Amino acid sequence: MLGTTAGLTAVAAGGLTMLSSQPAMASPQINKPAPDFTAVDSNGKTQRLAELRGKIVALEWTNHDCPYVRKHYNAGNMQALQRQAADAGVVWLSVISSPPGEQGNVTPQKANELTQSRKASPAAILLDPKGQMGRAYDARTTPQMFLINAEGILVYMGGIDSIPSTRADDLEKATPYFRDALAAVTKGEPVKNAVTRPYGCAVKYTTS
Repeated sequence: MLGTTAGLTAVAAGGLTMLSSQPAMASPQINKPAPDFTAVDSNGKTQRLAELRGKIVALEWTNHDCPYVRKHYNAGNMQALQRQAADAGVVWLSVISSPPGEQGNVTPQKANELTQSRKASPAAILLDPKGQMGRAYDARTTPQMFLINAEGILVYMGGIDSIPSTRADDLEKATPYFRDALAAVTKGEPVKNAVTRPYGCAVKYTTS
């Protein structure tokens, strides 16, 4: 899948949501300033994108009950990416946009317990139950990944890899879109495929 700046629209099939290259409203744009955000993390600290200027920021939309997310955590793939990011000085923020009553919604305590039990290492877990941050980024699936460079410019958005499955044995066969993007950005190089097609469980936003 080659990079494209076209908008992405969700297409659901069973439990899987993929995105097709149809126009979508309010989509963030590659090589443009990333949407600003202010969100409270699982430790009660307010995280602001503006305060992270000068650092590369990775955003991971997540839902611990989603089988596509579980694939990457159970296989240790997400944790390996988080370590790679931390070693390069990247600020990794996991984002939970599930509202109360929907799959993936967690208390701050549960979010921290999941991090510990899975041996994950995000810099913070942002709780977005009203979906303000998720809508700003047009996040549609879990997992869905974004990279923001040190100047606050969005340089990658889309899938974690190229194979939309829940099977861990597909990880070695997949093109690791996000890993490649992370390596490029931390080296100061352009991202080859800056927009790819996300897959996973649909993010269900609050309607109130």
